[in-house]
Amino acid sequence: MNGLNVIQHPLIQHKLTLLRDKNTGHMDFRRLTKELTGFMLYEVMKDYPLQEIEIETPLMKTRSQVLAREISLVMILRAGLGMVDGLLELVASARVGHIGLYRDEKTLKPVEYYVKMPANLPKTEVIIADPMLATGGSAAHAVSLVKKAGGSEIKFVCMVAAPEGVQTLRRAHPDVPIYTAALDDKLNGDGYILPGLGDAGDRLFGTK
Repeated sequence: MNGLNVIQHPLIQHKLTLLRDKNTGHMDFRRLTKELTGFMLYEVMKDYPLQEIEIETPLMKTRSQVLAREISLVMILRAGLGMVDGLLELVASARVGHIGLYRDEKTLKPVEYYVKMPANLPKTEVIIADPMLATGGSAAHAVSLVKKAGGSEIKFVCMVAAPEGVQTLRRAHPDVPIYTAALDDKLNGDGYILPGLGDAGDRLFGTK
């Protein structure tokens, strides 16, 4: 699919398999989510702009490269919280925004309950993170909120995606690339990804 990037690195696929396993408890699920997110970030940021600055090593002055723009991380609550440590471990200076959405069980549409964005969002590269891209409604709504707050250079990162969710997000925001570790088969009648990995929020926080 155009705009979809499925990251096939062996370590990412290995950790995703462990995440999918129903016997993986919440403590290991949390750790694996952090590790998988960190590995994915290398691919997500491979084309980020750089600029040269002058520094001084213990031996001499030289010119070297740093990121040209700050990065904002926007987490879709609550499951997106499981990905934030993996992102911040690699980009510690990033500012973090939060979007609170839940999916109405009858309509499967997103319901917004909390939005807090970094003040400098328009001047940054933006990564929106949520473990699952299922129906795509929450993801598309989150991107709209980021754009409304002034974000323009946006990437969406998830661990598992359904074709339906990818299509929804691409139709709503064709300018936003999607990065995932797996494109799964489909959604079931309740809007869950198959084969998927279950409810990421519940598995992260041990609430079921």
